[in-house]
Amino acid sequence: MSVESIRIVSRSSPMALAQVERVRGELAALHPGLRTEVVPVTTAGDRWTGHLGQLGGKGAFTKEVDAALLAGEADLAVHCMKDVPADRPLPAGTVFAAYLRRDDIRDVLVHPDGLTLDELPDGARVGTSSVRRTAQIAASHPHLECVRIRGNVNSRLAKLAAGEADALLLALSGLERLGMADRASQVLGVEEMCPPIGAGVLGLQCREDDAAVIGTVAALGDPDTWREMTAERTFLHVLQGHCNSPIAGYAKAGRDGRLQLWGRVFSPDGKTVLDAHEWAGPLDPAALGMSVAVALLRQGARDVIDAIPH
Repeated sequence: MSVESIRIVSRSSPMALAQVERVRGELAALHPGLRTEVVPVTTAGDRWTGHLGQLGGKGAFTKEVDAALLAGEADLAVHCMKDVPADRPLPAGTVFAAYLRRDDIRDVLVHPDGLTLDELPDGARVGTSSVRRTAQIAASHPHLECVRIRGNVNSRLAKLAAGEADALLLALSGLERLGMADRASQVLGVEEMCPPIGAGVLGLQCREDDAAVIGTVAALGDPDTWREMTAERTFLHVLQGHCNSPIAGYAKAGRDGRLQLWGRVFSPDGKTVLDAHEWAGPLDPAALGMSVAVALLRQGARDVIDAIPH
């Protein structure tokens, strides 16, 4: 069963539309005669300028997209997986048909004069809206001040130029998708800045009863990325964090097929840092995610998460 056209719903930000263009390109290469149409929507998270926790966290970036898919206004949704909540199930009637090959998962520092984190002076203001980044900066560079800056990449860069911060923390994959990777003054290793769950991954969500669209897009999926995402999202689901919980982690499938997962939980002030790492061995990806989460819960992660207001 095949389709002649697919309507793709996405957030209307420049980043989201660049992600859709990647999907359209890969679909065109796989199915040369397929027509695609973009259905942009503006989400509550895009409109809101306050703290995301007041909107219910990351789901603020997906509700309108999910609604358009379920209403039949679109056939396929493209999500940046780091924005898709894992502490609750997908909307009933939907499924992820594929995860594209993973992009770079690292964060970068953007400084007008090319300084690195270690070179920033005492009291320098680092712009980010991420509790994950803020906690890690508090742990590794307590002499720096994190200031909340939200918005798309272009608006954040404009705020940096206007002096609202001295530097920014951004995702390298996002800058690459916008053709702006040269703005990075420092690429931070995962040991310096552990990424969010789902970093660098685009997920393709369909209605679960739409076998034709699922069959058309499933071949875009990358098997290693699927295994990594299964482990990571299970890990996050078991921890049951909330939007103010600094949780980080990533899975990596080796060339030999073996899968490993790193997980970290922080207190917001960076003074408590819990770590766990395991190889899958005979475990399936979901069991690996559960095992790493349980290891952190044994270290007291539940108390750390529950002590954070939300």
